[in-house]
Amino acid sequence: MSVARWVSDLGPTNPIILRIVANGSRRNRHLWIRSGFLALLMVALLFGMIGQTSSLRELAQRGATAFTMLSFAEVALICILTPLFMAGAIAQEANPRTWEIMLVTPLNRVQIVVGNLMGRLFFVLALLIAALPLMISTQFFGGVPPTAVWGSFMISASTALVVGAVAVALSITRSAGKRSVFVFYSTVVVYLFATWAADSALRVATSIGSSTQSTTVFTPINPFLAMESLLLPATYAPTSLEQPGWIANAWMVHPARSYCVVMFVLSFALMVASTFTVRALGSRTVRTPWWRRLSQRPTADGRESMRVSHNPIAWRESQLRGTSLMALVGRWGFVGVGILGGLLLPILHRTGTISVDGFRLALQTVVAAESVVIVLTALNMSATAVSREREDGSLDIILTTPIQPGPYIAGKLRGIIQFLAPMLMVPTITLAASAVYVLTNGMGVAGGSSVSVASGTATLLIPAMLPEGALEYPLGMLAFTSFAVMIGLQWSIKSKGTIGSAVGAVFATGVTGLVLGLCGMAAGRSIPAIGAFMNALTPINLVAAIVTPEAVADEVLQQGVGTYRVFLAAGAVAAAALGIGVVWTMHSAMKKTFMFTVRKLAGTA
Repeated sequence: MSVARWVSDLGPTNPIILRIVANGSRRNRHLWIRSGFLALLMVALLFGMIGQTSSLRELAQRGATAFTMLSFAEVALICILTPLFMAGAIAQEANPRTWEIMLVTPLNRVQIVVGNLMGRLFFVLALLIAALPLMISTQFFGGVPPTAVWGSFMISASTALVVGAVAVALSITRSAGKRSVFVFYSTVVVYLFATWAADSALRVATSIGSSTQSTTVFTPINPFLAMESLLLPATYAPTSLEQPGWIANAWMVHPARSYCVVMFVLSFALMVASTFTVRALGSRTVRTPWWRRLSQRPTADGRESMRVSHNPIAWRESQLRGTSLMALVGRWGFVGVGILGGLLLPILHRTGTISVDGFRLALQTVVAAESVVIVLTALNMSATAVSREREDGSLDIILTTPIQPGPYIAGKLRGIIQFLAPMLMVPTITLAASAVYVLTNGMGVAGGSSVSVASGTATLLIPAMLPEGALEYPLGMLAFTSFAVMIGLQWSIKSKGTIGSAVGAVFATGVTGLVLGLCGMAAGRSIPAIGAFMNALTPINLVAAIVTPEAVADEVLQQGVGTYRVFLAAGAVAAAALGIGVVWTMHSAMKKTFMFTVRKLAGTA
């Protein structure tokens, strides 16, 4: 009987699971998240089905395309939503000093870890199950086998499981739970980009003259690559081995199945490791790291005072942020390594180390990864800009000064953008160096700096990257970064703590970028007049439109390379103007409700 109760406490009767599920089910935020998740998938399905169909075969092909878009969108949303439910899974229990109470309950360490994991993972699995009928409905159009539906469901479920396990392990092993959210997001982004770039570099054609490429060793460890091998076997086929062993056969020939197995094993290993370290949280004490003690400035009375700008809030955000040694190393290390890598790419192509296709792939991957890191940094700063002051009590002091809500919010925006200015220059310099290289036709390299791409039934000769993209990218990137900062400030103002504001801002910005990205790709392939503008709204799509336009705007490219370049330039300017308008509108709305929201949350940190 005791064994049955112990097993039951791991699942259905675990008090932590019951508490998390019962409390979360009553929150309107979770209801909106579930509704928004299904609504976004419906939008993706709608855009996937847009187009003319004159036969059942074309209908089946469009249904298969819509299902593919739906599956990739589901995996991307899972990567965004799972940390929202998992962030601070155990750190949240420690922050309000209730961790000591949990440690003295009859629950053992296994039940505590499993309870925190499954309690929050319940909502993610509920989302996947709720989306399953929508996925199955695509079979009515034809072209979608049942194995693809269940395979995509298992890839999404295993992704949610491993993301949740990593989030719990990260919350346990880091004493700074408020920062672990962004460490987790940054790690996931870098991991996905790195494995995708490594896979793209190792892909080879299955046969001479064939457009089908074979899977690599990185396919079973990336959810998007595993999904691609499952849903697009005509262009990304499993590698055929002459004398395969059972491990190599499972890894290379069945990458989607191997991905699910690897993620389940990794999740189990992380949970086992977490059970051995979970009780260490109760005995942790706050200590100042040695590197922070060394980097602290002396408090001498004779020190020269700093010069404050017209807006003291902007000065405070731009000058007093990131003064620790680790923050300085991270910020300027990013700048130095990024500029060095951007200048190195043309040299590698000029010396013949990488081909023109490798040059385009590396350029797109580097700039896209840098863009995501910058946006995450902007969200990290803005989402904690007000909630951090509410937690330490400095917001009450600031409110007694003559500064008004409008200058206060504008100062936060201006200061954060000024702080990010060196980082924003990194991808711009990378594109500028490549643009100069392309304008000089590769400085006389054999074959030049142009590439032939297939667009519809024609073959077009386009530059390795559009040189004017070095001017278009800063417009779109600055507009999107400013929008992300305003989203973070909005969540920071209305949230009680930094964890709630952080996960909310990342979720809102991530979903917005995902929807705009999917709509941009769909519009670029079906609506020539709008495709270029839509692709300029997000940094990832804008980089792809500059470097690989045939991948995101094939329909627009068929109108002519010159026409496409004009459309893209106009779209970048329009996107920048739209971003300024959205930021101004959000600023006007936020300053009207600022005092009411701040006073409502006073003393609730």
